[in-house]
Amino acid sequence: MTTNIFMLGMPSSGKSTLGRQLAKELNYDFLDLDKRIEIIEGKKIQEIFRLEGEEYFRKVESEQLKKIPTDDGLVIATGGGTPCFFDNMDFILENGISIFLDVPPEKLEERMKASRRNNRPMFKLENEDLLGTLTETYNNRIDCYKRASIVIEGDTDANTIMWILDAQFARG
Repeated sequence: MTTNIFMLGMPSSGKSTLGRQLAKELNYDFLDLDKRIEIIEGKKIQEIFRLEGEEYFRKVESEQLKKIPTDDGLVIATGGGTPCFFDNMDFILENGISIFLDVPPEKLEERMKASRRNNRPMFKLENEDLLGTLTETYNNRIDCYKRASIVIEGDTDANTIMWILDAQFARG
């Protein structure tokens, strides 16, 4: 199987961490879409948001998503909002297997505060209502996320994802 796998979900849902582990298990390459954008733009995501605005960022994000080679054996960690803008989710569904890591906003808040390494432009740790912001964003994005090929609720690990992939796609 050389189909690309797209990891979807809210910030701090585990897309990059689990994506790297899954890529290693599958002997695939790993690609972090946000890191790719930072390299191409020569700026951190927060800087792009601050200097150019979200609309500009979303256009670059969509362009870079669509430049990813299809059927290249990649595990791709998308940005939290990637599937929810333009026709990105249609592109993802047409060009690979998508896995939505469905982590509740309360757990996302806990992870963000525990890591203290928050580089997410839309979610500031000092935000008095971080949970409220996360919940609102989650609720706005959930219908888009739920279109994924596979939905995994709560905490998981790469082995569980491998098992689900085998169970779902070994039959087809």
